[in-house]
Amino acid sequence: MPTLFLFGASEGGLFDFDATLPLMAVQVVLLTFILNALFFKPVGRVVEEREDYVNTSRAEAKKKIAEVELLETELKDQLKEARLEAQKVILEAEQDSENLYKEALALATSEANASREKARREIDSQRDEALNQLKSEADNLGDLIIERLLAKK
Repeated sequence: MPTLFLFGASEGGLFDFDATLPLMAVQVVLLTFILNALFFKPVGRVVEEREDYVNTSRAEAKKKIAEVELLETELKDQLKEARLEAQKVILEAEQDSENLYKEALALATSEANASREKARREIDSQRDEALNQLKSEADNLGDLIIERLLAKK
């Protein structure tokens, strides 16, 4: 059988165009289909599923981060409002305490003034009574002295 020599190749060389070349081509094509069916498609499917999972996870993570940021903002606002409310309550309590102190002081002062006024009236009354008693005793003594002086005469 005559062989075709290309570029000076001899039998058993680099380019033998006999039955092995088409057989090798069929084997390569067959191997490509088998690898595609058994390896590349399943691996490609797994890779696509993994990419979808990663993309979905990223989207969910971004959504959750946005929700967390919104909640954080709301909580900061609520905390600020709670602090303002607490300051307001503390201020009101301080004002109430101050008012109670002033009322108690005013009540104690008025009671002390009333007690002092009552004591002053009692003292004045007792002084007037003592003066009246002293006058009456002085009058009695004066009358007694006059009687004794007149009786001696």
